[in-house]
Amino acid sequence: MTEPVTALSDEMVLQLQSQPFVLLHTVDADSGYPTSSVISWVFAPDAKRIRFAVDGRSRLVRNMASRPDICLTVFGPCTAQAVYGKVRVLSDDLDGVPFRLVCYEAEIDTVRNAMFHGSRLAAVPEFEKTYDKRAADKLDGQVFEAIRKA
Repeated sequence: MTEPVTALSDEMVLQLQSQPFVLLHTVDADSGYPTSSVISWVFAPDAKRIRFAVDGRSRLVRNMASRPDICLTVFGPCTAQAVYGKVRVLSDDLDGVPFRLVCYEAEIDTVRNAMFHGSRLAAVPEFEKTYDKRAADKLDGQVFEAIRKA
């Protein structure tokens, strides 16, 4: 039996430096059911931690306050990785951002290949922001600067 992977690869850390498409999985505080949400304000300061920001009005805030166990699905070239860990709040209102964002840091416990045997991704998921590009770029710059400082 192989030892579990407990840190991100160098390739994954690099990938998590610029607006990746990531799924955040939490447990709903009311129903107890698993939930999945797409997030893009994600940053890995190193191989053992991932930071991310979510809107302070989101149910995700309550979910993670109730149960800090999370999973992040990170898509990379040819693969998807499930990153398990516990979150803690770094900031409940990021400085320099025009609305309330909560910044979390996940301490990585385990990283697992999430692809089924004999498969690979043909392409990494991509997204487009559908609102004012200039406003989106400005907001993204503010959020990522604040996440890095948190």
